[in-house]
Amino acid sequence: MGKGSQHTELMTPARMLEQLNDAIVILHAEGQVLFANQAAHILLGEEDLTGQSIELFLEHGTVMQKEREPILLELNSADQTLVQIRTWKLNDGHICLFIHPVRFNDQKENQMYALKYRMNQSHEGMVLHQAGQIIDCDDSLAKIFGYKKSELIRASIDEFIDSSYFHTLKENMKQDHDKPYLLKGYKKTGEPLYIDVLPQPYPDKDGDLRIAVIRDVTERVHNEKQIQFMAYYDELTDLPNRNYFVKTLEEAIAECRKDNGQIAVHFVDIDYFKQINDTLGYQFGDALLQACSDRLKQLLDGKNFIARMSGDEFLILQRDIQNKDEAEAFAEKVIRAFQIPIDVQDFEIFTTVSIGISLFPENGKHPNELIKQADSAMYVIKENQRNHYKIFESSITEDFKEMLTIENELRRAIKQKQFEVHYQPQVDISNNQVIGFEALLRWKHPSRGYISPGMFIPLAEKTGLIIEIGDWVLREACRQNRKWHEKGYGPTKVSVNLSVKQFLQKDLVKKVRDILQESKLDAKYLELEITESMAMSNEAYIMDTLKGLRELGVNVSIDDFGTGYSSMKYLSQFPLSKLKIDQLFIRGEQKQNQAIVKSIIHLSHSLDMKVIAEGVETKEQLEFLKGEKCDEIQGFYFSKPVAPGKAERFFSYS
Repeated sequence: MGKGSQHTELMTPARMLEQLNDAIVILHAEGQVLFANQAAHILLGEEDLTGQSIELFLEHGTVMQKEREPILLELNSADQTLVQIRTWKLNDGHICLFIHPVRFNDQKENQMYALKYRMNQSHEGMVLHQAGQIIDCDDSLAKIFGYKKSELIRASIDEFIDSSYFHTLKENMKQDHDKPYLLKGYKKTGEPLYIDVLPQPYPDKDGDLRIAVIRDVTERVHNEKQIQFMAYYDELTDLPNRNYFVKTLEEAIAECRKDNGQIAVHFVDIDYFKQINDTLGYQFGDALLQACSDRLKQLLDGKNFIARMSGDEFLILQRDIQNKDEAEAFAEKVIRAFQIPIDVQDFEIFTTVSIGISLFPENGKHPNELIKQADSAMYVIKENQRNHYKIFESSITEDFKEMLTIENELRRAIKQKQFEVHYQPQVDISNNQVIGFEALLRWKHPSRGYISPGMFIPLAEKTGLIIEIGDWVLREACRQNRKWHEKGYGPTKVSVNLSVKQFLQKDLVKKVRDILQESKLDAKYLELEITESMAMSNEAYIMDTLKGLRELGVNVSIDDFGTGYSSMKYLSQFPLSKLKIDQLFIRGEQKQNQAIVKSIIHLSHSLDMKVIAEGVETKEQLEFLKGEKCDEIQGFYFSKPVAPGKAERFFSYS
């Protein structure tokens, strides 16, 4: 057994201990040296240590206080060598010391490690194995895995390790190194755990014996995974976040450059989310976002990658496309996915999405560039149409510059009263009599002339100016109608479109009451138009507002009916007076469009509501609507929107 060795039962064969580079000393419980390998003789500077007290070389009491915990001590030598010592109590009552000299560059690291060890109280155990079969272990290792020590002896290590880590285990067992590596294992109860394995090879002529220190690092790994999750995932939706999306997009771009492939980036925005969030609160908004993310997850396949950008915005990477038609087809698939209402906290929410698309390499060569272009395209479609998609075009960049200019001039237009209200007649189809007008906002710029509402109204919505402008339109329409009545014209009603922001004002009913009182217009001559998606977004709040307006005597109609996704339950419960068929179905001559028009007319009448068709331009359209018993119509066939003075020609004196 080496110089002065005595016989003892040791867990590890003595001949093997002699092969170790680390100093190994085995002591009697009182501190006398029973065995020391060659490395120990060299480190402690003695040719024969047997029988000597370990106190001659280090503080025995300090070492004995911390079993298995790494301790830093200076040897009682002239050069005061710094060593790291681990203490192990053997089954026969003897003490085994592992002594490792610490290099100067290692001192700080070891001190930090020792401090961390004391703070965390990590669980460690030791195992002796041969080719993956456990030969011996200590009680601490058995405790880590939840077994009795006797249950582990002769068992295969594979039985306790997750199969996905077998390769890591096998590769490290082939190597002679002392670097720790991570494995995932399972306790006897089936509970998963993570362990750090600190290997130490023990060459032996009879077989490849190895010893390793096992440390339970489950808590550390879970913390690391949580940090990684926070860095790459959105906590609310469990979707990857923008960072993860950019990383994945970079990889997809690299692949496309090799294969000359194409990819599409879809920037998806939930329509009217802010209004819903402001009305029902942030908790409801969060629940809606979770539900929307679940709806998007249903579109996942091997080619798609979905992430949450921020707020109500999501990103979708579509890989391996051949042309822009495939990108458009996928965008349509996303839009169709939201045709089904979303259940959130006992509310049935009808929402839509606006999608901007950018293509690689056509619209950009780098991740941020592609995301920016898709965002720009989404902005355009959201402001002009919603519930649709748009592929990025270079002209969009110039359009944004134009929009900034328009915004500044829009604010000036309010102050300088550049706005006008024009009126388009609404006709009773049974007798061709004008029974009302729709009030439509027009902006007459001093140098540009009339600016298209499609250009400035979305911008007014975005900036919040629409509330001030909308209030002015409502007040002006009521004032003008009252003026016509005073002239003896009529009686006729006037219809005013409400923007989303206007309709979701908590004081809307009071504001309408005040304007009616101010203009002295009877409430029955005012009709407010709201869009289908606005009406279906929040049944409880909408119901209260509609009831309040009905109590005033104001009628409310659904504008652009057929373009959203209404619930029959809501339509039957809401106090509505009329459905307006969107001109999209009137102008189209397809049989499907005519079938839709017939269905809307039948539905409206079955709910005791009138129906009006807009966008009527031809005699054929008029005759078709007459045949289907539509109640009212409006469109260029009778007149375009005109100034108040010209509108008076449609009146008949009472």
